[in-house]
Amino acid sequence: MTRAGLTGGIGSGKSTVSALLSSYGAVIIDSDRIAREVVEPGTPGLAAVVAAFGPGILLPDGALDRPALGSIVFADPDRLRALNAIVHPLVRDRSAQLEAAAGPDALVIHDVPLLAENGLAPLYDSVIVVDASPETQLDRLVRLRGMSEDEARARMAAQASRQDRLAIADFVIDNDGPLDALEPQVRKAWEALRG
Repeated sequence: MTRAGLTGGIGSGKSTVSALLSSYGAVIIDSDRIAREVVEPGTPGLAAVVAAFGPGILLPDGALDRPALGSIVFADPDRLRALNAIVHPLVRDRSAQLEAAAGPDALVIHDVPLLAENGLAPLYDSVIVVDASPETQLDRLVRLRGMSEDEARARMAAQASRQDRLAIADFVIDNDGPLDALEPQVRKAWEALRG
């Protein structure tokens, strides 16, 4: 089994790269998807988050109100650390289960937005960083995700710097350009990882 970490700043286009790698045959273990799964209604994860942040982070149906929680944690690094201390161990456990099920010949891509922030690069055989300029990230967050400029800048500031991400990269995918410029870069990384 080959294990690679995939990361990039918010709005860098990491999800697009992940989808391309999946289409080539990689097994994708998406930390964001798992992070949502472990705080679904009725889970111990959601109970722990409510205990830490109060019932005001719940929607009327009992589901997590992500924007409400985001407005708390992305404005306060201590609160973000508290949330991560609850969610990250749950995500690690579920990721390990999925990886074990992938099989010995699989190329497993761990899609981990906070790979650089959490010092996880040594856990993988290689690290792929999807890179985009801060201007591109900001434009995508405001134009495509509907964030205010202040909210987008706060989310970007809560992540590792571009330089910190690039420092851990074995492969850098430049995603400042059009989609047709992205695919050949992803294909080249895929072929190198498949060896």
